[in-house]
Amino acid sequence: MTLVVGATGLLGTEICGRLASADKRFRAVVRSTSDPAKTEALKQFGGELVEGDLKDRASLGRACAGATAVTTTPTAIHSQQPGDTFETVDLRGQMQLIDAARAAKVGQFVFVSVSGNLLKHGDNPLFDAKQAVENHLQRSGLTYTILRPTFFMEIWLSPHLGFDFADGKATIYGSGENKISYISLHNVADFTVAALSNAAARNAVLELGGPEALTQLEVVRIFEEITARTFEKKFVPEEALRAPETAASNPVEQKFADLTLAAARGDNIDMSDMFKKFSVRPRSAREYAKLVMGGT
Repeated sequence: MTLVVGATGLLGTEICGRLASADKRFRAVVRSTSDPAKTEALKQFGGELVEGDLKDRASLGRACAGATAVTTTPTAIHSQQPGDTFETVDLRGQMQLIDAARAAKVGQFVFVSVSGNLLKHGDNPLFDAKQAVENHLQRSGLTYTILRPTFFMEIWLSPHLGFDFADGKATIYGSGENKISYISLHNVADFTVAALSNAAARNAVLELGGPEALTQLEVVRIFEEITARTFEKKFVPEEALRAPETAASNPVEQKFADLTLAAARGDNIDMSDMFKKFSVRPRSAREYAKLVMGGT
């Protein structure tokens, strides 16, 4: 049985759906405050629900009992729950989960981190937490898989971050000429589940990107071709991106400032063999664009 931590999140729900489609038993960790609609969706997948919280070590022990594998995706980035911070969730919470999995003699631990290029960006509470958890996992004695996806297209190519495809407007970070291997969260879910049965994932750190590296301007052109309209582009130069990075008043602001600066600089990941090795069908930015524009 696979324990899915973060099951009510976007990525965690996708992981549960894939496990269900493959007729693999899974147990989903939920909180007493979880959205009832999301927990009901997990029940429809046929998963076993267990109440737990990364901040509650005892609950993690109960959740891990009898599990053969653990996948974990939570982060405090979007959390509205009291007490959820990078320190309590992304750092200490994930470490407590690793310790609980080790005590329960779990066979494999799959941790979704962030791109190695992002981890090189120092003095960021999220990246620092991810790196520390990776180190803790590698020293734990557990069979581990560390997945390091780059920028999710469903997040970075969305109105939430200034890519307003419905109104034909796009915020461009930096010059827009550095390539990013945008990856679909659906493919990250695919790799997570595939890692549970692929020997190439055992005690491995896997950098993950999409099937092609595109500049922000090339992505805009894809949307322009599909919609047959010219997008209005707003450029934010790197100098302006560095200013909020320096002036950030809290960890979430600092994280976002660092991420936008990283997006400006690009993140090109060679995926030439990875999709074949894990039998994952790549989803391209053009497919994403067609989907969000209603298949036009």
